[in-house]
Amino acid sequence: MIQLRPAAGQQKMPSIRPLPDLLVSQIAAGEVVERPASVVKELLENSLDAGARSIAVQLLEGGARQIRILDDGCGIPREELPLALARHATSKIASLEDLEGVASLGFRGEALAAIASVAQLSLASRPREATHAWRIGPDGEVAPTALAAGTLIEVDALYFNTPARRKFLKSAQTEYAHCEEALRRIALAHPRTAFVLQHNGRVTLQLPAGEASQRAADVLGAEFAARSRRVEAAAGDLRLSGLAGLPAFSRSRADMQYFYVNGRFVRDRLLAHAAREAYADVLHGGRQPAYALFLELDPRGVDVNVHPAKTELRFRDGRAVHQFVFHALQRALAEPLAQTAAATPTAVSSPQESAFTGAVAQQPLGIEQPLAAYFDFVSAGAPAPLPPESAASPPLGFALAQLHGIYILAQNAAGLVLVDMHAAHERILYERLKAQLEGQPSRQSLLVPLVLSASGEEMAVVEEHAVALDALGFAIAAAGPRELAVRAVPTLLAGAPLEELVRSLLADLGRLGSSRAAEARRDELLATLACHGAVRARRALSLPEMNALLRQMEETERAGQCNHGRPTWAQLSMDELDRLFLRGR
Repeated sequence: MIQLRPAAGQQKMPSIRPLPDLLVSQIAAGEVVERPASVVKELLENSLDAGARSIAVQLLEGGARQIRILDDGCGIPREELPLALARHATSKIASLEDLEGVASLGFRGEALAAIASVAQLSLASRPREATHAWRIGPDGEVAPTALAAGTLIEVDALYFNTPARRKFLKSAQTEYAHCEEALRRIALAHPRTAFVLQHNGRVTLQLPAGEASQRAADVLGAEFAARSRRVEAAAGDLRLSGLAGLPAFSRSRADMQYFYVNGRFVRDRLLAHAAREAYADVLHGGRQPAYALFLELDPRGVDVNVHPAKTELRFRDGRAVHQFVFHALQRALAEPLAQTAAATPTAVSSPQESAFTGAVAQQPLGIEQPLAAYFDFVSAGAPAPLPPESAASPPLGFALAQLHGIYILAQNAAGLVLVDMHAAHERILYERLKAQLEGQPSRQSLLVPLVLSASGEEMAVVEEHAVALDALGFAIAAAGPRELAVRAVPTLLAGAPLEELVRSLLADLGRLGSSRAAEARRDELLATLACHGAVRARRALSLPEMNALLRQMEETERAGQCNHGRPTWAQLSMDELDRLFLRGR
C-alpha cells in the first residue's frame, strides 16, 4: 500500500474555521467597492429605492477622501439604523419569490456593510413622519442629530484600513471622472429626480428634474439628442424605448452606449449583440453606435442576481429578448424620412411637378429610369419652378442647385440641405435591390448581348455560381473559350456601366468562395451592385432630376447613410448660417 507523505518542509493544512465578520465584509467589499465610483453607485441606488426626488453628491479628492450623499427619500427609523449597516439586512426582499421578481435597484443588503468595513461611514436619517433625525457613526452609537426628512451618508477615508487597496486608486481627477460617469448613468434612467454633483466644493454637474428627452440632452449632449432617432416598441411584456444615435453620429469608441433593463444600467453581451446587429447594415469600418435604450419586462423574466455589482444579468428567454431588441432597433433606424417628419405636408412646387411625381412613383429607380422620365417630361414643356416661400416643404426640401457635380443644394423649412448625390442614390438602389431579391428579381434583357473577354478565373466563377447570378437577376454564360456574354441584368441596374459592374460582381463571388458564402454575404454583393449602379459624381443633373432624388430619399429606409456608413445628407439650420455670417452681432 502506497502512502502519500507531505514533501519535505511542507506544512500541514490548517484546520477549517469560520472567518471573522469584519474579514467577510472586507471580502464582500472587494466585489462591491472597487473604487469610489462603486460607492457612489450603490448609495445612489439606495436613495432612488427610497423614493428620492432630489439627490446631492459631494466629493473630496475624487471620493477617496470623502463621499457625501444627501437625499429627500423616505428615511430610516431610529431602531433600524444598526440593521442598515448589518450584513445581508434589507427591506427590499424577504423570500425566494421576492428575489425571483426583484424590482428594486439594490436588494442584497451588503453594500453598506461592505463600505463600512473599508471606510469610516456614518448615516443620519429622518423619516417624513418623524419629529427629528438620528445618526449612527463608525462606532455604532446612535444619537440625535439635525436633518430634514431624508438620509445623509458620509463615507470618509476610503480604504483607510486596507492601504494595499488604496494604492490601486488612480489620481483624484480620474476617480472623480468615474464617479461622475456613475452618476450620469443613473441620472439618465431617472429624469424625474434632480441631481447635483460637487467636487472639492465646486458644483460640476447639475441636472434638474424634467422629461426624459431633456435629461438625455443634459447627460449625453444636445448634439446626440438632435442626431438620434426615438425608439418605441412593445411586444407582450417586452417594451423598448429610448434614443438611437443616427449612423452619422457614430464614434470610434463604445463610450456612449447606455442600456438599461428595468431601470438598471447593465453590460449584457446579448443586448449589445442585438444592438450591433441592428446597426450592421448602416455602420462600417469599426465605427461604434451611440444609444440610450431602456428595456422593460416582467422582473421574473430576468435574473439580476448574477454578480454583486448587478451590472450583469441573465434572461429567462434570451433569444426572444434578442430578437425583440434587434427588430425594434432595426425598424427605428430604417424608418424613412417621410415617416419621421412630424406630419409635415409635402407640398409640391407646381401642378406639373405633382403630376410627374405621381407618375414616376410607380417606377423603379434605376440609373436612368426616373431621370430619363424626367428628361422626357421636361422636354414636353412642364418646367418645375421652385415653390413659393409660403409653401410647406418636404423633409429634404426642394433643390436649388448642384455643386461641382457632386452635391445637391436644397432648401427646406429649417434652412439648407446638402446631399451627396452618389451616396444617396447608392442607398436607394441598395434597398430596392434587397427588396427585389426577396421575390423574383426583375430583369431586363439586352437587345445586343454584352460580350466580354474573360480570364480563366472569371469563366470558372460564372460556371460555379450560375445559381447565385440568376438569383441576383443576371443572365451570364460562356460565349467562347475566353468570352462571356451578358444577356440580361437587373432592371434597376440597366443603365449602369455594365462591364465594370459585371467584373466587380465576379470578383466578389470569387472572393466569397461558394454559393453558401455568397448567400451569407448577400448584402455585400448588393452593395457592390448599388455602388456601381448609382449616379456618378460630376454628372450634371437638372432641378427636376435633383428633386426626384430627394423624394426617393424620403421614401427609402436608412436613407441617412450610404452602404459604407457615410452620411448621405446634412442640414445647416438658419441659426447655424446666421452664426457663420455673424448676423445679429
